Amino acid sequence: MFTYTEALAKRLFRSILPVKARRWVSAHLPYGRDYTPPLGYVRFGDLRRIEPIDGNFGFGRGRPIDRYYIENFLERHSADVKGRVLEVGDDTYTRRFGKEKVTASDVLHVSEGNPRATLVGDLAIADHLPSDAFDCIILTQTLHLIYDVRAAIRTLHRILKPGGVLLATFPGISQIDRHDWKNCWYWSFTTFSAERLFSELFHPSDLQIETYGNVLAATAFLYGLADVELEQDELDALDPHYQVVITARAVK
Repeated sequence: MFTYTEALAKRLFRSILPVKARRWVSAHLPYGRDYTPPLGYVRFGDLRRIEPIDGNFGFGRGRPIDRYYIENFLERHSADVKGRVLEVGDDTYTRRFGKEKVTASDVLHVSEGNPRATLVGDLAIADHLPSDAFDCIILTQTLHLIYDVRAAIRTLHRILKPGGVLLATFPGISQIDRHDWKNCWYWSFTTFSAERLFSELFHPSDLQIETYGNVLAATAFLYGLADVELEQDELDALDPHYQVVITARAVK
C-alpha cells in the first residue's frame, strides 16, 4: 500500500537528484514509470500551468517531438526519395534524405513570394501542375491546412508518376499554429480517417498508414517540450490511442 512517507520520499528524490539520477529512479523504483498514484497524490510539477512551456511546438527548446517522428519516418523511407522530387515549402528533406539520388528538385508553395518555390499553387485547385511528373512527393504537415482534402489527394495522385511514391505526414494530437497558419488549420487526423481518404485513390496494397506517439509524448508535445527532454524509449513507445503524428506511404 502506498504511504504518505513514500510520497514525501518521491518528492525529495525529484528535488535533490540531477536529471539522469531522477530518470533512473523513475525507471527502477516501485513508484517509477509503472506506478499509479492514488487519488490526490499526482504531482504535476512544472506542468501545472494553463499555458504551454513553448507555444511554438517546442521549436524554442530544440527539435519538436512531432519532428522526431516525421524525420524518423522519412529516414526509414529515404530510398523512395529519388528522381524528380516535389516538396512543399522548401527542399530541406529532399536534400537531406535524397542526396545524390535526386535528379531534379521542385518546391511547391501555396502563394507567391517564396524564393525557393519553383511551383506555386493550392493542391486543391492545381490543374496547372503537370500530370505523371514526380517520382516522389514529400508532404509534411500540410494536408490539415487544406480544407478540400479530397481534392488535394486527387492532385497528389495525378501528379505522381506511375510507381511514384507519396510520403505524407499530418497531425493528430497537436497544438494549433499561432502564426502564419493559424487561420487555415482545418483538420486533425486519425489512422482511420487517413486510410479512408487515401484508399479512395490508392489501392490498399500500395498504402501504408502508421501512427506515432503515446500519452507521455502527446502531453510533452502539447506543452511544447523538445524531443531531447524525453528518453528515446519514451518517444518510441507506440500507443494507437494517442496519435501525435500519422504518416502515409502511398504508391501510384
